[in-house]
Amino acid sequence: MLPAPIRAQLRAIVGEKHCLDSQEALVAYSYDATPMQQALPDAVVMPGSTAEVQEVMRLCASARIPVVTRGAGSNLCGGTIPLGGGIVLVLNRMNQIVEIDEQNLTITVQPGVRTVDIHQAVEARGLFYPPDPGSMVISTIGGNIALNSGGLRGLKYGTTKDYVLGLEAVLPSGEMIRTGGKLMKDVAGYDLTKLLVGSEGTLAIITEAILKLIPKPQTQRVMLAMYADMAQAAKSVSDIIANRIIPGTLEFLDQGTIRVVEEFKKIGLPTDVAAILLIGQDGDPLTVDQDMDKIATICQKNAAVQIKVATTAEEADEVMTARRSALAALSRMRPTTILEDATVPRAAIAPMVAAIQEIASRYGLQICTFGHAGDGNLHPTCMTDARNTEEIERVEHAFEEIFAAAIELGGTITGEHGVGIVKAPYLEWKAGAAGMEVMKGIKQAFDPNHLLNPGKMFAKESRQRVVVQRA
Repeated sequence: MLPAPIRAQLRAIVGEKHCLDSQEALVAYSYDATPMQQALPDAVVMPGSTAEVQEVMRLCASARIPVVTRGAGSNLCGGTIPLGGGIVLVLNRMNQIVEIDEQNLTITVQPGVRTVDIHQAVEARGLFYPPDPGSMVISTIGGNIALNSGGLRGLKYGTTKDYVLGLEAVLPSGEMIRTGGKLMKDVAGYDLTKLLVGSEGTLAIITEAILKLIPKPQTQRVMLAMYADMAQAAKSVSDIIANRIIPGTLEFLDQGTIRVVEEFKKIGLPTDVAAILLIGQDGDPLTVDQDMDKIATICQKNAAVQIKVATTAEEADEVMTARRSALAALSRMRPTTILEDATVPRAAIAPMVAAIQEIASRYGLQICTFGHAGDGNLHPTCMTDARNTEEIERVEHAFEEIFAAAIELGGTITGEHGVGIVKAPYLEWKAGAAGMEVMKGIKQAFDPNHLLNPGKMFAKESRQRVVVQRA
């Protein structure tokens, strides 16, 4: 519970209706999209401007009150859970597109703008903002930047960090800084823009962003390639890239995911195949047609049992929507759905999927895998029940082994969801002891009193690295 004078000052800063401390409000902001993670804040504060964010932070800094920044709450690593109480700072009121600059090909936005609204605004002008996280219909750009979100177009176009040119951010002290700008080149000092992207709200509060835009592709085509053998699907991915073709989208669904998605969306996916690749290409019509023909040939050489090309824009959109609905479809299976994002080099996709299947079988769990095959970012998803403590313990052990397998194959514990609470015990497996000390030093320099998103990224104790068992 915050002292009455603090509550009064917060209400004076943001207005009575934008400072909430009823039990209902505290419960509503005690969790995000991460299963089995919850903690009550002491207050929910909704600033409407950078100046208000600064005032709130000055007050919290003086009173040593923790602050957790939040957007749409679609986080999947517990990154917006207020572990130590304090304030949940909700930035959804700051939801304006400040400017679309067609001369410099940039868009300037506040953090509460939904990702899909950015897409629609710029595409209406013949421009393109490529990052497209699966949650883009609800996620906000501030959250995308904080987590360095990826998406289906990451292989060809990169992730959020590749499009953030400049930031306005409020430090834990309440001071405001600006980094970067509408520049293609800038090597004046450390690259603070890139440092803040992906920092998960632990270093500063992003209050405005300048994003790079590119011309909108003239056309897009989509195909599905079905395989009886997982290894052949994975080899197709490697061969497509080896032939110097970079698809706009190169997605993967295993058999378990295919069956659930087809039951959910009913778009005619064959449920008896081992894997499906969803392959899209965009650009000028001639190049797109040539690339799709080459890709079809590569898939055929790798024993694809069927290749289906979308013949209309509506059909292509239906297929892409079905892929984006994979998590929603899987969530219908059991009371609790745990979605992870272990990432490996493209060449290691087949052994990684095999490892996931072996681990799931050994622990007696239902784990389906889908993801971004083009960049090696796989989403092993476990359908379980949080009320079954014995099963949840098996789930935890299984995911520990999945993370360890990813690292053994040259990968990482997270490709786009972030570290937050869930991955914090495993971060040292990837970063090493020296790397952890460097990151802790950066945190100390920005936030010496550890007010911003405390308890995230840096676990009290790192887990001992597990040895992956092999059947």
